[in-house]
Amino acid sequence: MNRRTLLQAAPALLALPAGAQAPFPNKPIRYIVPVAPGGGSDFVGRTVTERWGQVLRQTIVVDNQSGGGGTIACQATARAVPDGYTLMQGYVATHGTSPATRKLPYDAIKDFTPVGMIGGTPNVLVVNATLPVNTLQEFVAYLRQNPGRLSYGSAGPGSLTHLTMELFKQQINSFIVHIPYRGIAPAFTDLIGGQTQAMFPGLAAAVPHIRSGRVRPLAVTGGARHPQFKDLPTLDESGYKGFDAQQWYGVVGPAGLPPAVVKQLNDALATVLAMPDLREKLSVEAVEPNPMSPEAFGEFMRADIARWTLLAKARNIQLDS
Repeated sequence: MNRRTLLQAAPALLALPAGAQAPFPNKPIRYIVPVAPGGGSDFVGRTVTERWGQVLRQTIVVDNQSGGGGTIACQATARAVPDGYTLMQGYVATHGTSPATRKLPYDAIKDFTPVGMIGGTPNVLVVNATLPVNTLQEFVAYLRQNPGRLSYGSAGPGSLTHLTMELFKQQINSFIVHIPYRGIAPAFTDLIGGQTQAMFPGLAAAVPHIRSGRVRPLAVTGGARHPQFKDLPTLDESGYKGFDAQQWYGVVGPAGLPPAVVKQLNDALATVLAMPDLREKLSVEAVEPNPMSPEAFGEFMRADIARWTLLAKARNIQLDS
């Protein structure tokens, strides 16, 4: 703090009763994003925190901590002082699929305080444009007519793209070979080239390839059709009731955050998520805002982990940490 800032703050500090603390937040908030700069998750974090900081009247500094599939960021957050000045953008990997498939050095529930949901984007079933199917029903029939002859790509073992297709295989009681890649980009390269025939990526990653005609979308996850693709049916309405998987983003802090601070943060976040310009900005990543109370968000994470854990056990998907 420089001399001018200190002098400006002095009257307010002197006005506080003895032993009282300045109202929260009275200094910048650190917001850990568990991925490298650039990309969808980082975009979501920076877009939200810019407006969130304005509502809170305090600077929110984005701190990118990639590595270990989010493990490094999670450990840093869990070890932080629970005062509201260190928060993290938890997402489906850190607080959903990874706890279900790996042994982690953190407990995704006990080591964190849920602050609120930001939103999510559905997964979409896409196939190579030359595959002779145009609907979900035709794809299922084609799979059953060609057992073991088709393959699907994923962004890696244990990723949401992997688990979503395994959930689909379980529900249709059919088989398709899994080809894991290091990320979604090379998986798309081989899908477009015909080395694989299908995939279940997040909608945001699929949009450019769908619009170019290089892949054909058949259905989306979730309970409602996506605003950007209103003609694309959901798996739920296609007969696969309750089929849901989404790339979601939310905010957590270390365990033990004061309830009053959590409420203040959640209220401010809800104000941000209601802004029309934010919805428009997030539509670039096909993310639909979905505000939740801290309690509802905590239950959402517990349910997501439980669902993927059940699937991982049923499909024998257990990976090293």
